Parts: sequence; structure tokens; C-alpha cells
Amino acid sequence: MTTSRAARFAAAYALLRGSADIADHWIQSDHQATTKGQDGAAGRWACAAHVASYTAVQGAVLLGGARLLGLRLRPGPVAAALALSAASHYVADRRAPLRRVADATGKGAFVRMADHGLNGAYLLDQAWHHAFETCAALIVSA
Repeated sequence: MTTSRAARFAAAYALLRGSADIADHWIQSDHQATTKGQDGAAGRWACAAHVASYTAVQGAVLLGGARLLGLRLRPGPVAAALALSAASHYVADRRAPLRRVADATGKGAFVRMADHGLNGAYLLDQAWHHAFETCAALIVSA
């Protein structure tokens, strides 16, 4: 990896990660947060609306930050990275798929933990997002 690719990766990851927290915790509406994991059309629509605003925030921060930093990002990798982030975010936020992954990997008890100041579902959700944001940053920096 060249220095410029490493710099693009580090910047892209920081921009994606920071914007994800803003979009997930400040931009997402209470309705989206409480409805997105429900079965049926209402849950799917709430999750899709959340992911749309989440992706818009990530895209704006990524492109704006890259411009301020003087990084040249190619449109194709940026679009692919944002698509990966959006799709993986939708899967996790529908909740049932992440519970199934947790069950299949022996983390079923952890994902259901909501005691002692911990919320296992939230922690696994965030770990999932961080992993895919890392992959997205790798795509951007390619």
C-alpha cells in the first residue's frame, strides 16, 4: 500500500466512522429507531428511510472531508463503498438477521443481553457496522 493509499484509507475510515455515529444517533428519528426492526412493511420502510439518511450523511461527510483534505477519490469506489455500508447497515438494523448471525456463531446469549449496563444487541450491531465501514474505507482507498 502506498502512502497515498494509506492516507486515503485512514481519512475515509475516520470520515465514515464519525459520520456513521452522527447519522445513527443524531439524525435517525425516534420513529425509525423504534420501528426499523419490526416485521412487515412498516419496519422495512422505517429501516430503508433510516439507511437512506444514514448513507446521505456518510456520503456528504466523506466527499466534503476528502475535498477539505485534498484527497482525490474516484466516483466508482466511493459509490461501491457507500452501497456496501448501506446494505450492511440495513441488514443489521432489521435486527432479526443479526440475531440469526449471533445465534449461528454462538453469540445468541450475548446478543440478547440487556443487563449489568450492557446491551449485547447494540454492541454486536456496532461491531458489525465498524467491520463493514473498514471494508468500505478499503474500497474507497483502492
